[in-house]
Amino acid sequence: MVANGAVLATGRIFGLDSQLLFDLLFQGIAVFVLFLFVGYLLINPVRKALEKRQEKVRMDRESAEKDKADAAELKTQYEAKLAGVEQEKLEILSEARRKAVKNENAIIDEAKAEAVRIRASAEREAALEKEKVREEVRVSIIDVASAMAGKMVATEMDPAKQEELLQQTLDEIGDETWQSK
Repeated sequence: MVANGAVLATGRIFGLDSQLLFDLLFQGIAVFVLFLFVGYLLINPVRKALEKRQEKVRMDRESAEKDKADAAELKTQYEAKLAGVEQEKLEILSEARRKAVKNENAIIDEAKAEAVRIRASAEREAALEKEKVREEVRVSIIDVASAMAGKMVATEMDPAKQEELLQQTLDEIGDETWQSK
């Protein structure tokens, strides 16, 4: 109640006297000086940090824009290379087709040459076989002639008998043998 009594005796809620005003003024000046001091100590480093941060953000933006431009350039180069690759693919396919046709023609020519060689070989073998058969026929004729001569010598024959024997031998040999020579 003392506090209530002090309020009632002076008629004021709080005692506003010169000491309180002086204390308030002194505290206000102290706070102002404190703000100046703290501002000097803290605001400048914070301001420098903010400036550095703004510079870093600006540099990052420039770097991002440069990277974006580089990416666009690389994309353009990549697309150009892709177009070049498509053209190169077409050239490779065209070259492969030309080589395939060339190889096909070479294989056909080689097969034709082989067929000619086989035919020539077969013709040589046929000629050799024909010559062999001729030789066998000639040997057979000689054997028949020797046999006929032996028969003639063994028997003395008259000309009719010789003619008959000759005709018989000729019939055995055949007309084609004499006509092929």
